[in-house]
Amino acid sequence: MTEPRANPDLAGHEEAARLLEAAARSGRLHHAWLFCGPPGIGKATLAWRFARWLLAGMPPGTPPLHVDPASAVFRRVAADTHADCFTLEPNTGERGTKRVLRVEDARAAVRFLTQTAAEGGWRVVVMDEAERADQAAVQNTLLKTLEEPPPRTVLLIVCSAPQRLLPTIRSRCRRLDLNPLPADAMEGLLERLLPATGKAERARLAALAAGSPGRALALAEAGGLELQESVEATLAALARPEPPREHALADRLAADRSGGAFTIFMALLRGAIAGALREAARGRPAPPWLARHPLAVWASLWDRLGTLADDTERLNLDRKQAVLTGLSWLARP
Repeated sequence: MTEPRANPDLAGHEEAARLLEAAARSGRLHHAWLFCGPPGIGKATLAWRFARWLLAGMPPGTPPLHVDPASAVFRRVAADTHADCFTLEPNTGERGTKRVLRVEDARAAVRFLTQTAAEGGWRVVVMDEAERADQAAVQNTLLKTLEEPPPRTVLLIVCSAPQRLLPTIRSRCRRLDLNPLPADAMEGLLERLLPATGKAERARLAALAAGSPGRALALAEAGGLELQESVEATLAALARPEPPREHALADRLAADRSGGAFTIFMALLRGAIAGALREAARGRPAPPWLARHPLAVWASLWDRLGTLADDTERLNLDRKQAVLTGLSWLARP
């Protein structure tokens, strides 16, 4: 999958792109923008598209915010070598697994914004995955810049969980909420991006991804359809726990050193619970396993599983043990 900073295509967010273009051409561009929405729907792609367009001198044309991929600005931004563009993103740290936004990187971004533009235009900072700014010091470091922004600078903050940001950060940004892509847009996009995948499989991936192209591609790469089958089998067998089967599943998920299989399994597990709760709340037939707990308990389990998954990745905990812990919570009568 093409990295957002090098992606020339924008799917489904043309209205947001036109809004950004109009704001810039008005001569009163706000100094900080908060791009919100579910993971994988194109927030970072839009932020980088806007950054490129500003650095290219706001060229006219269609589609909105378009910059020729063959241009020098496009190539330099894609290669992270543009003198007036700074990337603030999670660092993998010394262990190579715990990904967090570091205070020293935030300070470097602030220093960057105080400098004169090398090419006489805008200075742009793109802050990706802002929800990983676990330390309050990271956000507090950026706060003064948001309160007193240098001229012709813009901070583009990409965040899937804006509630994790300080209220003082959110209040100083202009928020742009992006919605999941509609079914027809997802169908066309996946047909182009996954030409070797069958139509039926693409449809299942699109349904699981819930309008998120990034998530659909991640599911395809990590064997998401097989993981969904594991989720369904796990929930169906809650009344008949089998430790050997559960350990085999946990071993398989933990074997993926990247953590992708674990993350996707936990997301799919929570998605199945959320879907069943929605059906039950609407008075529709729900899967038999939902009767194992009261609905309020299932809602609490959904929340606890999310915290467990986040803590496991954030604190570099044992993924196998996390899976077994989560399954034990579900199996308790």
